[in-house]
Amino acid sequence: MAVRRHAIVGLGSRAQLFARALAASPRAELAAFCDHNETRMRVHNDWLGTRIPGYRPEDFAAMLAKERIDVVVVCTPDHTHADYVVAALEAGCDVVTEKPMTTDVDGARRILAARRATGGSVRVAFNYRYNPVHRRVRELLAAGAIGEIGSVEFSWLLDTAHGADYFRRWHRDKANSGGLLVHKSGHHFDLVNWWLGSGPETVFALGRLFFYGDKNGHRTAGDRFALDLEASPRLRALYRDAEREDGYVRNQDVFAPGVTIEDDLSVLVRHRGGAVLNYHLHAYSPREGYRVAFSGSEGRLELDVRENEYASGAEPVPEPGRARLTLQRLWEPAEVVLDQTLGEGHGGGDERMLAELLGDAEPDPVGCAADHEAGLQALLTGLAANRSLETGRSVSVGELLGEIGEPA
Repeated sequence: MAVRRHAIVGLGSRAQLFARALAASPRAELAAFCDHNETRMRVHNDWLGTRIPGYRPEDFAAMLAKERIDVVVVCTPDHTHADYVVAALEAGCDVVTEKPMTTDVDGARRILAARRATGGSVRVAFNYRYNPVHRRVRELLAAGAIGEIGSVEFSWLLDTAHGADYFRRWHRDKANSGGLLVHKSGHHFDLVNWWLGSGPETVFALGRLFFYGDKNGHRTAGDRFALDLEASPRLRALYRDAEREDGYVRNQDVFAPGVTIEDDLSVLVRHRGGAVLNYHLHAYSPREGYRVAFSGSEGRLELDVRENEYASGAEPVPEPGRARLTLQRLWEPAEVVLDQTLGEGHGGGDERMLAELLGDAEPDPVGCAADHEAGLQALLTGLAANRSLETGRSVSVGELLGEIGEPA
């Protein structure tokens, strides 16, 4: 296989994962950086010990031609994904984009039209699929371990370190991120789509900003939420030292004005085929973890994951996470399928995902790779949920597909 030349656009924290993998891959070459901040591009070069050429966003198209780029890795703020994905496709490149694929109907329409016109590949970095625990869930469900699935209960807890971080950064403005239902829950909606083998049909949502924001700081000790960038060499180099160039403040006050996203959300989704998802996300939990349970015609499958037992101030308490998967068929005792410590990097998913994306591993027979269609299906649940929040009514996904220009 020929070595493919990659460019990374957007040099924040997440880009480091891709940059390291590309620098070490025998089948891929890191050929260019693109960011509006020179400091961040220099920092990544320093970390890698390289001199990867850097370009400004206005020179993106010229960079693709000059550096003979084959694949663009998009790690920019979510609301800009569509611009870079479309420009890369139209220049003849394939694309790997961080989730979400985009944040709105217009972005989805543009990406899908560009992909059809060019035939290029768009892959979405849904790393949770590659977690071995999640792969085992898919295997069991696909094998009919609990028969036909009737319902899914999914509760995700973000602690007061991880959850608060979405309210310190650009994600706090829904215009930038689509809110947690698009930016964060997109991971979870994709997992459910993948596990069930079907996408959403009808969505209803309730949610509010309960804990963070300028009206809610009286409920807790605000000083525990201050993030000390000086204490982290990585964050200081990427953000504190780069502030003078673009004015971006990485550690905004979570109780300051300007928060337009929700922190407590409930979503009800009917999937094609009839299964119903009951989903809840809240971003101010004392501990971090999630629980998902599938009820089927022949039994129940439950996954309980504890990622930490409590958060202390602005940082989580370091400890290995643990996952327990239990299968109980009707009229039989429960069977613990697995009970194990989680790997690093989203349960070990990051490493496996990168190996497949960069061509350093054979495609997974379980079907972990996520393309533009998977990106769209996860996005549709989040977009429909956001519209339900706005209108107070249930939303047909067919309504959104009609606006995007895709068949229902």
